Amino acid sequence: MSVEDFSLAAGLPTFTILVPSDPVSMNRAVKAAAAHRGPVYIRSSREAMPYIYPEGDCPFEIGKAIRMRDEKDVTLIACGLMVAVALDAAAILAEEGLQARVLDMHILRPLDVPAFHAAASETGALVTAEEHLIRGGLGSGVAQVAAMTHPVPMRFVGLNDIYTGSGSLDELMQKYGLTAQHVAAAARLAVAAKGNGSGQR
Repeated sequence: MSVEDFSLAAGLPTFTILVPSDPVSMNRAVKAAAAHRGPVYIRSSREAMPYIYPEGDCPFEIGKAIRMRDEKDVTLIACGLMVAVALDAAAILAEEGLQARVLDMHILRPLDVPAFHAAASETGALVTAEEHLIRGGLGSGVAQVAAMTHPVPMRFVGLNDIYTGSGSLDELMQKYGLTAQHVAAAARLAVAAKGNGSGQR
């Protein structure tokens, strides 16, 4: 499975990039791609995705992120398999008294700039989570938008430049830090940076 495909597809002019998070949103993504005028890249997974949305009930729209949780302390922005992980991370944080907004960023191009601006201005800290290289993917796009609209502390959960080995999905997610615990840890750092004014480090 590719971990460079977001950046590769984004380098192609006019491409729309869809990253569904479960079987219901995949169904909606395929229908949206068929109705869309222009080239579309749909990212899937080699493993079955857990259900997040009720059957037939996913407000999928090209250009619009889906707000899964509406909270005030930090925003977790995720795509694909990492949306379920982000929801689990939000539950972990809630037990600690930190309230996390969760955005299902099922479309990487065009990005939902108003949703990012609202998240940054209303929660003051952002964490992106993706099963992709940190450079050139969701995190890079969100950071660019945040820098231009409302800079806030950010942390990035994803793959670094070096990745090797094979195994089950759970084994690989743990090895490369793509778990709810890792997302929750990144959120704590982002919130702490917000509090002490240290910004992004």
